[in-house]
Amino acid sequence: MTPDDARWQAVLRRDPSADFVYAVSSTRIYCRPSCPSRRPRRDRVRFFGGPDDAERQGYRPCRRCRPRDGTGDARVERVHTACALLAHGDDTLCLAELADAVGTTPDTLRRDFRRVLGVTPKQYAGELRLGRFRDGLRGGRAVTDALYDAGYGSSSRLYEQSDARLGMTPSSYGARGAGATIMFTITNSPLGRLLVAVTERGVCRVDVGASDASLEDALRDEFAAADVVRDDDALQPAIGEVLRRIDGMEPALDLPVDVRGTAFQLQVWRELTRIPRGETRSYREVAEAVGKPFAARAVGNACGNNPVAIVVPCHRVVASDGGLGGYGLGLDAKRLLLANEHTAD
Repeated sequence: MTPDDARWQAVLRRDPSADFVYAVSSTRIYCRPSCPSRRPRRDRVRFFGGPDDAERQGYRPCRRCRPRDGTGDARVERVHTACALLAHGDDTLCLAELADAVGTTPDTLRRDFRRVLGVTPKQYAGELRLGRFRDGLRGGRAVTDALYDAGYGSSSRLYEQSDARLGMTPSSYGARGAGATIMFTITNSPLGRLLVAVTERGVCRVDVGASDASLEDALRDEFAAADVVRDDDALQPAIGEVLRRIDGMEPALDLPVDVRGTAFQLQVWRELTRIPRGETRSYREVAEAVGKPFAARAVGNACGNNPVAIVVPCHRVVASDGGLGGYGLGLDAKRLLLANEHTAD
């Protein structure tokens, strides 16, 4: 990872401890990495050691994060202090203890984290623990040793936390849906007729087509061993959330997914959930992110086999040359989804 790659990751995390500023060429504004504004596209970002360097290149300070303000926003300072405590091995502190250590209340600290970093203190601590686990594996530690060194009490705890945080649950059914009851609904959407199907644990299929009959036939063929029933009323919240995402809006509801796939496919799909709304990654960048830098083609295949498009946003993966690449729901759908995310409030 290059220094600029590391800085970009700090921007994506809204890391309050990062000691640099970043500037956006399209707005001519520079910010602290912890700025709560929407993340820019990577190709529009430049990094500078401090405000003076950015201003010499003609950039203006952001009015939200006030990068020239030496005292900083009080919320940012509290979060900075709390993050430092968590990073130095105190990630087992409960919220009340952490809040007391930085001189505020638990509710205030939780709001500060959500405002500054976009996550809760518990989620941030989970990220740190998962990062230590990965670092241990990269350093040659055995899985069990890396797991306990990182602070996990058991392997089940590791998988439980990582799956829940990424909105990805292991499939709860056998081949062709054996043992599952699957509910579905179909409605109009900007992409055509839209089907959303769910198990008791999450969304298992998202599809678009020209007719209800063809969509239902494909669903029943895919899950021939399941009990498949239509329930339009029960699934109104789920399909409403998918429609919201088609329109490019921020998610309003958590939509866990319940899918079957190979270990590599699941790894890729989890990585796709990390791509921020309004941004894209190349197939090669996703391959590098999952530790398989030469598996860009396999990443493309995993995207093509994604059964819950839109919920797991494989439309945000494009070719290295800027082309759209492929998309299971069609390139017109991919083009519309990306355009909506770039223009939505």
